[in-house]
Amino acid sequence: MRLLINYTIFAVVATVANIGSQDISIRLYDGLYSVFVSVLAGTAVGLIVKYILDKKYIFQFQVKNVAHDTHTFVLYTVMGIITTVVFWGFEFGFDYLFQSKEMRYTGGIIGLAIGYYIKYQLDKRFVFVTQGT
Repeated sequence: MRLLINYTIFAVVATVANIGSQDISIRLYDGLYSVFVSVLAGTAVGLIVKYILDKKYIFQFQVKNVAHDTHTFVLYTVMGIITTVVFWGFEFGFDYLFQSKEMRYTGGIIGLAIGYYIKYQLDKRFVFVTQGT
């Protein structure tokens, strides 16, 4: 139960980092493709925040060196591509349907919640595994 609570808290932290980065991005750049640029920025920030929290506090994963950490992060990112499709589908879908920033962010939050559940399952099986287990 403690793992579920911690994972949920960290998912909320990463979601706030993601949506907050999007909002900052939109405020700084409101030109052509600004929504797409903001979603990319939020995705990158959320990915890094979530990786650090998951690695240390959820999976208590110890990397051997920088190369191992880089390999783990790349694998984490690859698994994240699947969940990013879910997240972006909701965010861009809500943006298209409702054409408002608030509903776009609502879609993003829903997509992130679903994506983080899927991501945990993928990370547990494929990313944060110790050799020989």
